[in-house]
Amino acid sequence: MVNIVTLQKSLVQILMKFNGVEPKKVEIEPGTVMNFWAPAKQKNEETQKPNVVLVHGFGVDGILTWMFQVLALKSHYSVYVPDLLFFGDSATAAGNRSPRFQAECLATGLRKLGVERCVVVGLSYGGMIGFKMAELYPDLVESMVVSGSVEALTESLSNRRLKRLGFRRWSECLMPTTVEGVKEMFRVGTHWLPPWIPNWIFKDYLEVMFSHRKEREELLEALVIRDEDFTPYHYHQRIYLLWGDGDKLFDSEVAHNLKE
Repeated sequence: MVNIVTLQKSLVQILMKFNGVEPKKVEIEPGTVMNFWAPAKQKNEETQKPNVVLVHGFGVDGILTWMFQVLALKSHYSVYVPDLLFFGDSATAAGNRSPRFQAECLATGLRKLGVERCVVVGLSYGGMIGFKMAELYPDLVESMVVSGSVEALTESLSNRRLKRLGFRRWSECLMPTTVEGVKEMFRVGTHWLPPWIPNWIFKDYLEVMFSHRKEREELLEALVIRDEDFTPYHYHQRIYLLWGDGDKLFDSEVAHNLKE
């Protein structure tokens, strides 16, 4: 029987290519390759369009996260959708799992694709990578839109959020090993999970979407930093916060604190 998630990915890829968006693998450094869904035309043919970079969260690869936004934006923007390292077709032989390394690789890949200035849209984990890239490369990141994310995940914030969600560690929530675990991940990450979705869809998702399990768990471990190691950065870019009232990972209180 065909895995429905594999089929969906194939259909989405066909749809993207039909709409002038194609995958481009960029060698960041020896042993590190980052995949981008990017305009099929060369950059000099797209110079009249502003650049938008859509950075996915931890649950789904780039193009599956942003496929509808790509279709809505592509007429007026040059849209770039990276797969962060250990998602989709991106991987590295390096041992660095920090958000800083992800941001450095993302910035290098964008520049190799000819992107000199861009607006970054980051969801959850992607927002943290976006914040770090905006800090490191203010000449590259013109502005940001952030949804359901924080500048950095400190130990105290992490512990409060995990306690509220009922997990001991982030890998239990974001790297499930059972069908029930996948369902719980979607309950946490969505406003409302339809109860009529059959278990076999979650089973297909579990079989396909959790490659590089060891490396992703290391990414989650590297995401949490000591409170004393975090100093809020004063960003020079304009940053827009887009939040849902029912966000279960980072609620409106977190958003208000981030705004302040």
